[in-house]
Amino acid sequence: MEIVNAYATVGSYRGAAALCGTTHKTVKRVLERLEAGQVEPRVPPPSTTAGVVDLIVQQVQATDGRISAKRLLPLARAAGYRGSDRNFRRAVATAKRNRKRQRRTYRPWVPVPGEQLVIAWAEAGGRNLFCAVLAWSRSRFVRFGADQPRETTLALLAECFAALHGVPAVVLTDRMACLKAGIVANVVVPHPEYVQFATHYGCRPDFGEGADPESKGVVENLCGYVQRDLLVPALLEPEWPDLATANAAARAWGAEVNRQVHSEICAVPNDRLVRARQVLRPLPARRPPLRAGEHRKVEKRGSMRFGSAR
Repeated sequence: MEIVNAYATVGSYRGAAALCGTTHKTVKRVLERLEAGQVEPRVPPPSTTAGVVDLIVQQVQATDGRISAKRLLPLARAAGYRGSDRNFRRAVATAKRNRKRQRRTYRPWVPVPGEQLVIAWAEAGGRNLFCAVLAWSRSRFVRFGADQPRETTLALLAECFAALHGVPAVVLTDRMACLKAGIVANVVVPHPEYVQFATHYGCRPDFGEGADPESKGVVENLCGYVQRDLLVPALLEPEWPDLATANAAARAWGAEVNRQVHSEICAVPNDRLVRARQVLRPLPARRPPLRAGEHRKVEKRGSMRFGSAR
């Protein structure tokens, strides 16, 4: 119609008729009716997916855009859709582009030197991995454990403090069952033994949100990195015969990665650790025993020594 109007403007009905594939008299009559307001604009027919648009939007929104058109098509067929697969894929793609994203608003986390130590357990190949990251320096600590109870976790955490030559202000972890006594109003209550351990070292226990690994993504990234880089099949031939050999390999691996430039902070973690140690809290003079059932001698005053306290 735009071409016809262009030719009608200059009065060339024969040219417009040649382009439209009809006679110039027919084009003249159409233009006359259009000028008189007798020709209504063409209304496109309804799409074949119009009847299932609500179903598509509902399923896309419920799955946060993860459902595919292939899995959604049988539901649409059952709802009465008789169109082609191609049109249905287009409708699903449009719904995914226009969906309301229920995502959080991310803000950059700026860690403070000597403030946060983030820890987590991971399992790979039947092995238990204890991973810890000093957030500001990105200094990484990895050890293998026979299991994941509270005694092993606190023992490896104490070893991590010794490797850092200091104690951070906050120890952030997920909601480990071994370190929590319960949850009240979505607030984790730490276990009394964990509170006693943290009090002795002078740090504060902190827990992430439930079912939210992104709240401690810095250590989750380390867990994946260890599984890809340390536990590759090439390094497990022959396999480590015992836990001591595995931890020796973990120490060597940690020393290697901590003296390389970190891709995110563009600095060497060991160099930053030297600066972070200036603000880390000092280690206690006496370390608490980390195994149950240790014998203590009762003195004449009816007291016994535990760590640096009576």
